[in-house]
Parts: sequence; C-alpha cells; structure tokens
Amino acid sequence: MLMPPAIATNAQEPPKPALQSLSAWLAIFGMLAVVVPALIVVRADPIEARNRPHLSARPVVPRTKMPSVEPLKFETLAQVDAVGFNAAIPFSSAPNPSAKPFRFAAGTLDAARAIDCLASAVLYEAGDDSDGQRPVAQVVINRVRHPAFPKTICGVVFEGAERSTGCQFSFTCDGALIRHRFSDEAWLRAQSNARLALNGSVDRRVGFATHYHTNWVVPYWSASLDKITAVGTHLFFRWTGWWGTPPAFSGRIRTVEPFVEKLAALSAAHQTIAVSVDTALASARPDASNLELLKALNSRPAAPLPDDANSFIVTIAAGTPPERLAAIAALNCNNRPYCKFMAWTAKESTPKKLPLEDADIAAMSFSYLRDEARGFEKALWNCTEFPRANPLQCMKRSVADEGTTEVGSVEGRLAQTRANVLKNSQLIRPAEAPSAGSASSKILLKVAPAASPPSPRTNVAAPVKVP
Repeated sequence: MLMPPAIATNAQEPPKPALQSLSAWLAIFGMLAVVVPALIVVRADPIEARNRPHLSARPVVPRTKMPSVEPLKFETLAQVDAVGFNAAIPFSSAPNPSAKPFRFAAGTLDAARAIDCLASAVLYEAGDDSDGQRPVAQVVINRVRHPAFPKTICGVVFEGAERSTGCQFSFTCDGALIRHRFSDEAWLRAQSNARLALNGSVDRRVGFATHYHTNWVVPYWSASLDKITAVGTHLFFRWTGWWGTPPAFSGRIRTVEPFVEKLAALSAAHQTIAVSVDTALASARPDASNLELLKALNSRPAAPLPDDANSFIVTIAAGTPPERLAAIAALNCNNRPYCKFMAWTAKESTPKKLPLEDADIAAMSFSYLRDEARGFEKALWNCTEFPRANPLQCMKRSVADEGTTEVGSVEGRLAQTRANVLKNSQLIRPAEAPSAGSASSKILLKVAPAASPPSPRTNVAAPVKVP
C-alpha cells in the first residue's frame, strides 16, 4: 500500500520554559535598578551643609553681671559657607533706638589722639568708604559708653593689640598698619569722619550696636547676640537683654587719651616728639598763658608785622631745638584762623618786611602756614640747616610760580604738598579749638617718620574682633 507523501510546514516550535524564566528575571532586575536608588534618595535624611558650625546661643547675661570681653575666635569656614550661615541668622524684630550724640571735650593733644585712633579704625576696618566708616565709628563710640569696654577712644580701638591674634580690631595686631598704606586723601577723609563722630554725628542705622563682622566670617558669638542691621558687607549686633539697651550705655568717659606707638607712622599726636613737647608744655601751670608756655619752650613771643597782623618774620634764637619750631609758631599765631610764621637762623638774613625776595625765600630756615578756612596747617624745615629723617618734611628749594606775589609764592610752595599732608610735618587741631589759655589745649607738631605710612588693604575682610 502506497503511503501519502509528507506535508511541508513553516510553523515554529513553542519556546522552552527556561528561556521564559530568564526574560522575566531580567525585567525584574531592570526595574529594581531604577526603583531602589530612587527610594534611597527620597527616603534618606537631608545632607548637612559642609563644615556648618554648631553654635549654640549663650545665656543672656543678667544685669547683675558684667558681660565679658574675650579675645575673638572665628569658626573655620569657607566664605560661601559663612555667608550661608550668617544669612540663616534672623534680624531682631525688637526696636532699634538711636544712640545719643557724643561730643569729645578735651585738649588738643587728647582730641588729636582720639581723632586719629578712630580714623585708623574706620579706615582699616571699612576702607576708604564714608558710608561704611560711619557705622564703624558709631560702634567704637558705643563701646566707649558701655561699662564692659575701655573708657577712651584709643583704648577701645587698640584693646588687645598687644596680642598676635584675638585683638578687638584686627588691623591693630595683624600687621596691617605696617604692611599697608592708604592714600593721604583717604586718611584725611577718615579723619574728617572721625571728627564728625566725635562732635555729635550719629549713625542711626546701627543703634546701640557694640559688635559687628563682615559677612564672610563667623565669630563664635554670632548666635548669642541680637542681629540688628546690615550696612554693606558688615552685620551689626548688640548684646541681648539689659546690656544691649540704652540705660546700659552710661559709663563714665575719660578724656585723657593714651599714647599709641603703633600709630606713630600716621599720627602726630602718637609720635615721640609730640610727647616731648607735651612734657615741656606740661611744666607750665594748667592756666598758663601763651607767654608762659613759650617760656616753657625756651622761647620769647614774636611780634606780627606792623602792616600785616597775620604774618610773622622772626630770627630763631640760638640753641632752639628744630622740633619745637612748629609749636612755637602755633603759640605765636595763637587763635588766628589764618597765620604765616617765617623764620631765619641768621639775623642778617632775616628780611624786614613783605613781599619776600627770592633770596629771602631761599635762605628761610622754617615756615609755618595755617589756614583754618581750608582746614590746612603745616610746618616745613630748611633741611640744609635742619636735616630731617624724612625728606618730605623739607622745603622745596625753588619758588613756586602760583601767579601770586612773592608772599603768595611762599603759600603756594607750601600748598603744593597740601594733598600729601601726611607726608610732611603738620599740626593736628580739633574741630573746635579750645581756649588758648590751657597748657593741655596747645597744638603739637607732627613730624612724619622716615618709614612709609601703611598702604591700603586690598580686601578689608577682618571685622571688629569682639566677644
């Protein structure tokens, strides 16, 4: 029997069970690879910011206990982390009352020292920026009034300056006064702002703030004080509790300012020569007249010119120390707002009248010019006769052509260096001149030292260093 032929077909065989199982496991593992990491991220605890400081607020100091002022310590943080931490500290919602005007009443030497201590603080802490300098000055004044701090302007500014670190104002112990130099114009602006603050000007923005720091650092007290305002990159704080209220700022102020050797490169009143002249004046009675003060300087009063009561032409007495010439000139000028005092060592070279000839100017030994309307007062020496350590204290030996008379040329020659007043000898005067009868109120000479004054900070990052 014949069998029928086989029938061809394209049908595939059904899949084997092992292959089905492998595909299912691969799908499961793929889903887990996506879902598990997502769950870990969602359910994980928040990651703490790197190097975030753990600062706990200190207890509020009770009224019966004086707050302590300790060397300043900073948290070690990158600037970006410090800025973030500072931003997280809220501003106080309590009232921010304004401080009362402060007026420094003292003799010329003490006023000059206070002005220059405050000027150095505002300049080195806030840079050449008047808007930033004013609140710094207010903090210094607030501290002087607070019983927890020294009772003089210089004492507050240079508190802790004997340390290598931890001083209250960083520039007083980190070498900035030696390393850096601001322009003469910047120093004069800082002095002007200091005078304003010491004569009643108040920065209402910072109220009774006694602490501040730049935004990119975190001092250890940040979480313990009331953050009250921000001015530029500076954050300002006051003590919590009673010690941050107006009644706490009632400390007695001392008007005898200390000598600060570190300011000798910037300040007349903080130089050794000023101290020696002060000693000479102090030998006179407290109510001594100008005549008695001149005697204390081994000098006699000079008479102004008959036809010009504001001008003096004198012969220097033999043996007069050149360092005392400006004090002698200032005492003779007395309370004149405008005065010229010109001196020669040789009697035969001393002219009899004005105008001066070129030869008279060339032979001049010493010159002093005061012009209070322009806030200008300066003394210069003929360094051929009186060598000075700093040549910038010397007269120029050529007559300046200022388009004036010969007398005017003397003024012009002095005025040439007016923009560089710190580089030359100058007299420091307070905003309000005291009476001429007090020995402690006399004007004292600045003699610029041979060393260059400090140069400006390119980055004023350090805050007032306070607890």
